[in-house]
Amino acid sequence: MGTTSSVRFSTDPLEVRSLGTLDYLAAWELQRELVADRAADSGRDTLLLLEHPSVYTAGRRTAPEDRPTDGIPVIDVDRGGKITWHGPGQLVGYPIVKLAVPVDVVNYVRRIEEALISVCTDLGIGCGRVEGRSGVWLPASLTGGSWLPERKIAAIGVRMQRGVAMHGFAINCDADLGPSTRSSRAASPTQASPRSRANSGGRSPSPRSPRQSSPRSRPRSTANSRSPSTTSSASPSTRRPRPRRPASQRTGSPDAHRLPSPGRSASSRRA
Repeated sequence: MGTTSSVRFSTDPLEVRSLGTLDYLAAWELQRELVADRAADSGRDTLLLLEHPSVYTAGRRTAPEDRPTDGIPVIDVDRGGKITWHGPGQLVGYPIVKLAVPVDVVNYVRRIEEALISVCTDLGIGCGRVEGRSGVWLPASLTGGSWLPERKIAAIGVRMQRGVAMHGFAINCDADLGPSTRSSRAASPTQASPRSRANSGGRSPSPRSPRQSSPRSRPRSTANSRSPSTTSSASPSTRRPRPRRPASQRTGSPDAHRLPSPGRSASSRRA
């Protein structure tokens, strides 16, 4: 049986810090400090897990007309992409990880997607990838005689600096999706939340107890799959055996966790 190589430069354990609610600018500054330390080999790979007060972040592709005007703060950031909303009820993860050489950012993003899909699957929430789009999506469904399109439940945006990844993912757990309703241009995971049972069919993960909600899968996004990869002061959850997936659903497969596309191909839809 083959093994999946690590996307990380190091095989040392990944440190996990659960920070509770933290202002976005404070979290961004902490990321920059950790990136500088990791690039200088004076720090270790670290995963920050937290929530933000309600805020929009504007990536480099944000156009003036994309900027919300609903009174929620908008912060310009150094990642790609456009507008993303963060707020209470949404779990944000910032893996500060030095990647293996040659750096493969696409593979790194796919590993994060795989980890988030695994967490949602453990909680009974059906989700997957959509061809041509990043992030994690709830499947399209037939509602009232018409198709409800795929809805994004988790967004991913990263930046590389001196071989170290920063920024990361945001997954809706019990978020109030009002900001996305008021700002239709917000390219965030605000199209769906497990708070709506019709959207998920499973139990909601809790952003306030991420280690209990995801005892193994989230750090797997950056880990060497051949050995344990995390350390944390949080109480560990009881591990459950995971059924072996078909080959088409394993990390690295182009069809892994791809959602079926009703009516028309997903590649023809806008991200």
